[in-house]
Amino acid sequence: MTWALVSDSTCEIRSIDHLAPDTAFYTVPQKIRVGEREYVDNAMLDTEAMLEAMANYNGPSSTACPAPEEWAEKFLLADQVFAITITSGLSGSYNSAMVARDMVLESHPEKKIYVMDSLSCGGELALILWHVNELIAEGTPFEEVCAEAERYCSERTLLFALANFDNLVKNGRMNRLVGFMAGKLNMRAVGIASDEGKISMVHKTRGEIKMLAFMMEEMDRRGFIGGPVVISHCNNSEGAHRLSAGIRAKWPDSKVTVLPCGGLTSFYAEDQGILLGF
Repeated sequence: MTWALVSDSTCEIRSIDHLAPDTAFYTVPQKIRVGEREYVDNAMLDTEAMLEAMANYNGPSSTACPAPEEWAEKFLLADQVFAITITSGLSGSYNSAMVARDMVLESHPEKKIYVMDSLSCGGELALILWHVNELIAEGTPFEEVCAEAERYCSERTLLFALANFDNLVKNGRMNRLVGFMAGKLNMRAVGIASDEGKISMVHKTRGEIKMLAFMMEEMDRRGFIGGPVVISHCNNSEGAHRLSAGIRAKWPDSKVTVLPCGGLTSFYAEDQGILLGF
């Protein structure tokens, strides 16, 4: 029996090391529209060019989730499929994947396809995919893999930190004057993905050092004692590695992976933003 791990492009990764036997990994790209131009969030995307276009465009930018046909194309490639999407609170990706699941099962009822709404995005999806890959390698049955993935997901957390508010202002989610003053005052906003998959702000501070310190304090408050961590950043490698060093110093048993944000997570995180999954 063959397996496929399938994710939309918000998982930040484009490959998985040491894939389980008879297992393949695929990503289905999100799209970002800036003016009349559409950017496809895949390995070939020039994220820098997309961010520059967003900064130079005076109007709001938008996103589009993968079509059901794009998901279905990947679902047809294996006997057993585990798929995961960005939170349904931000995107229609989950609904699209569920439509694809029903389409494929109607013509191929022998297949097993599970679609998970991560209620998150970024590195948290990567953590779940890595965990599922390990379960498959151990020979875990399909139903147990899906149940364990849901349990594992429920124990994960995503924090994010914003340093740039331009996109929020252009999309009408923040007052223009407030966004301007936040930038001038070097403000940082820290948020969290809630249990319902919504984004909520939990803290505001000035400067990156205080922001990173708060993120580590929040990890402590949420009971983190070590384990896998994924930090993704939008043009902020220095801040991401500073956070990584702090985590490894405080929790030596941590395994921290630092990645650049993909296209859609860059759209949300904006320049200098950081996402932290643990």
